[in-house]
Amino acid sequence: MQELGITHFFNAIFGAFFTALMQLAGFHPAHPGRPINDVFALELLVAFVLIAFFIVVRLTLSVERPGPAQHVAELVHEFVGSMGDQVIGHGHERFQSFVTCVLLFVLLNNVVGLLVGLIPGVVTPTAQPVVPLGIAALTFLYYNFHGLRVNGPGYIKHFLGPLPWLAPLMFLIEIVSHLARMLSLTVRLYANMFASDMLTLVWFSIIPIAVPAVFLGLHFMVSVIQAFVFMLLAQIYLSMAVAHEH
Repeated sequence: MQELGITHFFNAIFGAFFTALMQLAGFHPAHPGRPINDVFALELLVAFVLIAFFIVVRLTLSVERPGPAQHVAELVHEFVGSMGDQVIGHGHERFQSFVTCVLLFVLLNNVVGLLVGLIPGVVTPTAQPVVPLGIAALTFLYYNFHGLRVNGPGYIKHFLGPLPWLAPLMFLIEIVSHLARMLSLTVRLYANMFASDMLTLVWFSIIPIAVPAVFLGLHFMVSVIQAFVFMLLAQIYLSMAVAHEH
C-alpha cells in the first residue's frame, strides 16, 4: 500500500536519524530508508501540531488582549487543573503539564480518525494497539516514579501488604494489579477507537453520502470521551501513588 504524503515527508527528513537510532538500540527496520510508517508519521504530525500550538500561545501571551490560542489554552488549563484538584488534591500542579499533554495527544490522535474514509490510507493512530500501549506505558512509569519520589521506601512497602509472612504473595498480586492498569488503559482506548473506525468505514462503503456524517459525529464524541477517561485514570493513578498513607 502506498504511504501517505506526510509519511514520505517525514522519512525524507528524519528517516536516516530514526534508522540510526533503532540500529543503536539493536533493532533493524525492515525498510532502512523508510523506517517511519503511516501511524508513526501521524503521531509525529500530532506532536508537531501540539508543539506549534504551545509556541504560539507562549509568544502571544497577553493579559489585555488574549488571542484565540490563549483562550483555548486557558480553557484546557482550567479544566485539567480543576480535575486535578478534585482527584489528586494538594500539589496537583506538579503533574498538570504531563496530564495536559496526555489529554491533548490522545484527543488529537483520536480525532485524526475523522479523516478515515475521506483520505485513502489514513488510520486512527490510537486504533493501532502499539500507540495506546506506548502512552499507557509512559503513564505507568510516570506515576510509579512520582510514587517513589514522594514516599520513598514507603511506596515499596505498599506492595508488600500489612503482614510480613504474606509479603511475597502480596508483592506479586500488586505487581500484576499495576500491570493490569497499563493493560486496561491500552485495551480501552484501542478497542473503542478501532470499533469506531470500523463502523465509519462500513458506512462509507455502504452509503458514502450524508449518512457517514452521523458516524463521524459519533467518532468525535468517542474521541473526546476516551481522551477524558485516559486523563482521568492517569490522575487517579497519580493520586494513589503520591498519597501519603503509602
